[in-house]
Amino acid sequence: MNTALQLPATTLPVGNLAAYRQAAFSLPMLSAEKERELAERYRNERDLDAAWELVTAHLRFVIRIARGYDGYGLAQADLIQEGNIGLMKAVKRFDPDVGVRLVSFAVHWVRAEIHEFILRNWRIVKVATTKAQRKLFFNLRSSRKRLGWMSQAEVADIAADLGVEPRVVMEMEQRLSAHDASYDPLIEHDSESERPAPAGYLQDLRSEPAAQAEGDDWKAHCGARLADALQALDDRSRSIVSRRWLEERRVTLQELADEYGVSAERIRQIEKNALGKLRRLIDI
Repeated sequence: MNTALQLPATTLPVGNLAAYRQAAFSLPMLSAEKERELAERYRNERDLDAAWELVTAHLRFVIRIARGYDGYGLAQADLIQEGNIGLMKAVKRFDPDVGVRLVSFAVHWVRAEIHEFILRNWRIVKVATTKAQRKLFFNLRSSRKRLGWMSQAEVADIAADLGVEPRVVMEMEQRLSAHDASYDPLIEHDSESERPAPAGYLQDLRSEPAAQAEGDDWKAHCGARLADALQALDDRSRSIVSRRWLEERRVTLQELADEYGVSAERIRQIEKNALGKLRRLIDI
């Protein structure tokens, strides 16, 4: 669910980043009194024109923040757009009575939206999934710029500074050092000296007739061994195992207990002993 503001249509240039930047920096900045007045109008009256004026007056602020993320290889226009979403979310939640300026309040929201965008789009495969990894992603990049490469002592220092385990730092370091590889060979890189693309050596054998025949033979062999092993069980154990594991509708322990007139725990014990015997007979 998008919690950003639904603002009036903009008159800012679209499709030309240089023109957009020029227009954003030409918009007048707000005094503290004017900013408070606009914020109160939006909070008390839901005046979208007031909210729009607050947003447009701070577009230059988003542009400056987005410039700090050039090193991720993503389009600057996309970073600015995501930052603007964060700015609108900040305006929606801004309370002028707290006594801080909107720019100080909005920095968290702008950076958060840009961070989310980078994590979603920086690599095909996500490099940061857990909370600790997400925390490391941005902090470790700046640390690597200062350190170049990391010794064990430096890994321990970063881990202590960020409140994570050293192994998490090393794992993220490996992820940041890796690169996405194209599955198919690139047209301009067909030299014999180039590393072969995965399409050249990763084969899908599921459609190969020989692989299919081998798979069918293996399934038939395993099925025959299972059938022979089941025949070695007594009737009650074979029935319990079949109805618990081999039939489409798996019955519960309690259903079997009611049927055989014993406790559910007794059925569980019989089942456990029967499965153990099957494993020994099949030699799994």
